[in-house]
Amino acid sequence: MYLGIDLGTSEIKAMLVDGDNKAVASSAVKQSISRPYPLWSEQSPENWWQASCDALDQLRAAAPAAFAAVRAIGISGQMHGAVLLDARHRVLRPAILWNDSRSFAECVELETLVPESRQITGNLAMPGFTAPKLLWLQKHEPAVFRSISKVLLPKDYLVYRLTGELVSDMSDAAGTLWLDVARRDWSERMLEATGLGREQMPVLIEGRDVAGQLKDDLVRQWGFSGKVLVAGGAGDNAAAAVGVGAVAPGSALVSLGSSGVIFVSNDHFSPNPAQAMHAFCHALPQRWCQMSVTLAATTSLSWATRLTGHSSEAAFARLAEDAVIETAPIFLPYLNGERTPHNNAQASGMFFGLSSNTDAAAIAYSVMEGVAFSLADGYAALGAAGTRVSQAVFVGGGARSRFWGSLVASSCGFALQRPVGGDLGAAFGAARLARMAATGEAAEVVCRSLPGDELIVPSAVLAARLKPRYERYKRLYLATNDNALQQPRAGLADF
Repeated sequence: MYLGIDLGTSEIKAMLVDGDNKAVASSAVKQSISRPYPLWSEQSPENWWQASCDALDQLRAAAPAAFAAVRAIGISGQMHGAVLLDARHRVLRPAILWNDSRSFAECVELETLVPESRQITGNLAMPGFTAPKLLWLQKHEPAVFRSISKVLLPKDYLVYRLTGELVSDMSDAAGTLWLDVARRDWSERMLEATGLGREQMPVLIEGRDVAGQLKDDLVRQWGFSGKVLVAGGAGDNAAAAVGVGAVAPGSALVSLGSSGVIFVSNDHFSPNPAQAMHAFCHALPQRWCQMSVTLAATTSLSWATRLTGHSSEAAFARLAEDAVIETAPIFLPYLNGERTPHNNAQASGMFFGLSSNTDAAAIAYSVMEGVAFSLADGYAALGAAGTRVSQAVFVGGGARSRFWGSLVASSCGFALQRPVGGDLGAAFGAARLARMAATGEAAEVVCRSLPGDELIVPSAVLAARLKPRYERYKRLYLATNDNALQQPRAGLADF
């Protein structure tokens, strides 16, 4: 039996998976985010640990015999967060998260300090990444910065609490801007630019490698029947790819969760930093990936649900199916800035085309369409790097809506396959990494595709209706966001 834990932004999920690759039981514990100032986004690492313990207690209660038989644990988690430890490995301050945008000025500074940073890391410096956060801390919280002994990523903090080991896997480390992604090793040049050294970084391993053994007191506390290994794990999207079998070159997934991601697996390093495409290591050896990211996917729908006074997000989303497309407003989903392709931490969301006839159905539709358009923007950035997708696995909370899937498929131009159990892809993938760590089995044996629920194919009729709206969507960004000042600006008459 294998255990996967996914440290998400909004909840921590845990899943038991048996030797036949079948999910036996799962649990989830909600998480909250602290936003003490504009652009800030933080969480307590201690809260992560307590929530993880609660999730495991729930699993143990639900399936005690299966839980006791666990041989290995894998962890996946939200990427880019900065967990800072002192010399006694105590947490110095709340973790700064991936969707925190306070360090946008430090991104410019970092690329000035290291002109070759894009070649080293394969990525633009973005506020969500870890390295600019440390430059910000150096300026604004110098006492904290001077006390840093280790910098960990969120899921690596859980690995530390489970094993006492300070390690990180390649897929998560690639999102720090400290990794030479092609070489799969820390970059001395990037570390030096942020006032840090290799000694303050965790040891690098592959996601399927053994990070350590579960502490004896935890083995006794949870009632495991023998020693339990802990795998290196993976960043959330790489783990989701492992979970749904998107590990072969050219295989892809679309994750419609808090953020929206198009993830494509490769056997080589292929960056396109000019359009804010991410080029990271995959969770498996000698494999890389390309990703486009939009920062507020289901987050946008959750926000609109609250804004309109609806209590059920799913019911609000269903209203969109009855909206009149041509008269619905255009929505820019930049509630937390945007990554691909704009890399604009200060990009702002908007509705354009509101009228006294705009109802809740039109708002729901506009939000879902705007997120689909942001994914289409991301796919265009992947295409500029030579990547083409014909079919992708469709996961995340937003994948529960076939209508939303149709908007995404028709906007991007490729089919989406909804797998059974796809909403727990990252936790399932973490369990698969745990299995490989324990057994030494090959990825081709363990990382098989999940059974399909249905295939959502692009609709030529819907694509034709969406095309003029997508063009208007792109012009709105140019007309309303500051980083487009050097480009031809549209006027209101153009809309």
